[in-house]
Amino acid sequence: MKARYSLATLIFILLATNICSAQTEMADAMRANGKIYVVVAVLATIFAGIFAYLIVLDRKITKAEKLIK
Repeated sequence: MKARYSLATLIFILLATNICSAQTEMADAMRANGKIYVVVAVLATIFAGIFAYLIVLDRKITKAEKLIK
C-alpha cells in the first residue's frame, strides 16, 4: 500500500514540475512582449474592486448592527 502512495506522489510531482515549467515559459514570453503589464493592471484592478466592495459592505454591516442595538 505504501508503494502505491509513493508512485502517485512521484507522478504528481512530475506533472506539477511540467506545468510550472510551461507557466514560466509563458510568463517569459509575456514579459518579452510587454503584455505582462496588462495582466498585472487587470489583476490589480480586480483586487482593488474586491477590496473596495468589502470596505463598503463592512460599513453597511456595521451600520445595520448599530441600528439593531
